[in-house]
Amino acid sequence: MSIPQQGGGPIESRDQLAAYLAAGEKPREDWRIGTEHEKFGYCKPKKLPLPYAGECSIQAMLTGMQKRFGWAPVLEQGNIIGLERDGANISLEPGGQFELSGAPLETIHQTCDEVNQHLAEVKSVADEIGAGFIGLGAAPIWTQDQMPMMPKGRYRLMTDYMDRVGTLGKQMMYRTCTVQVNLDFASEADMVQKLRVALSLQPVATALFASSPFLDGKPNGMRSWRAHIWQDLDDSRTGMLPFVFEDGFGYDRWVDYVLDVPMYFVYRDGKYINALGQSFRDFLKGDLPALPGEVPTLSDWADHLTTVFPEARVKKFIEMRGADGGPWRRLCALPALWVGLTYDQEALDAAWDLVKGWDHETREGLRRAATEHALQGEANGIKLHDLAREVLAISELGLKNRARQGAGGLIPDETHFLNALKESVESGQVPADEMLERFHGEWQGDLSRIYADYSY
Repeated sequence: MSIPQQGGGPIESRDQLAAYLAAGEKPREDWRIGTEHEKFGYCKPKKLPLPYAGECSIQAMLTGMQKRFGWAPVLEQGNIIGLERDGANISLEPGGQFELSGAPLETIHQTCDEVNQHLAEVKSVADEIGAGFIGLGAAPIWTQDQMPMMPKGRYRLMTDYMDRVGTLGKQMMYRTCTVQVNLDFASEADMVQKLRVALSLQPVATALFASSPFLDGKPNGMRSWRAHIWQDLDDSRTGMLPFVFEDGFGYDRWVDYVLDVPMYFVYRDGKYINALGQSFRDFLKGDLPALPGEVPTLSDWADHLTTVFPEARVKKFIEMRGADGGPWRRLCALPALWVGLTYDQEALDAAWDLVKGWDHETREGLRRAATEHALQGEANGIKLHDLAREVLAISELGLKNRARQGAGGLIPDETHFLNALKESVESGQVPADEMLERFHGEWQGDLSRIYADYSY
């Protein structure tokens, strides 16, 4: 969940929109790693999703973590809907998915320490109230009707809008989880190269992290149902963005794209005002029906940037969006994969050389192949299993070149965080394959056993 922005002053010129993005530029020594990961909470022993209120609930989790671990509450209309501490925040997705948006950190060692501390804090409070948490890309058994709605004005508006623009939007909102990483760029050219590599190689992340092969208590025919959902949601704000690969792409072209995405809301005085389907271009002219005569502030632009959902997106950083949520080892592996590919110039150039000859049909074909078949997929003669092997080798090179030490110098670099992914490449099996094998084997079709085997 994106926290609503505040302030920034009125927008007097369209140039301010591109300048807002450019303000994210940082010298290499200031680049940081921000990891976000979501998970499903449930009440034991019935294993039903956590409601917002009650003894075993989201509210109890947030209040317990606030009191026990020094988090500050985030409120909306008097309801606790998040927590903040030391540059990190805990927030809620629409169906109560519990998300840590980590602090900007220098190394994967620090990221993994943060992940482990967070999961330990969550478990401490969850054990006390009788809750459990599981890391998967999609809720395997719960129906759409069983998912609660969190008390967020933003989500009420989005829920109403989703059925107008696609068939699977509400399933994305309420029944999926992801792990993402936010990464910096030094210049417009650096942003362009990183975004092109990011979009091209999201299918590799989708394949390696695929962990959503079940829905409504049975196999759904996909390895990543979460990724499948994003292919039929809202064409105006999702996808692989072929224009990013056109000559001349930069901040201004990204601004054009986002300006053409229909609005969801405007945030004023603690409330979300319905602006569904309205135009930010009209807003810039003072002609927004939801707020006649008003022009947007930079915080309105920041909020609108959070309502586009392509496979990778630009704000004041680049956000990698292709992976399912999953087991804790992969929560550290996802940032390691992308940091290795993009934070070392030799590796970034090698990654670009790998993908620069692809056309849109190849990129989109790999995206769909990864969704259905994970590492066994292929498109236009490119096998995802072989591609993943090459990508991991480049990422490992980048992490070696970074040479960021851990454990007081006992660990020379961050390459060991790729081990879970290397194991998948060696075996050809990703978490979804392992789950399906257990479902048809030792679980004997009893999907409820997934909670014992995959909960944190």
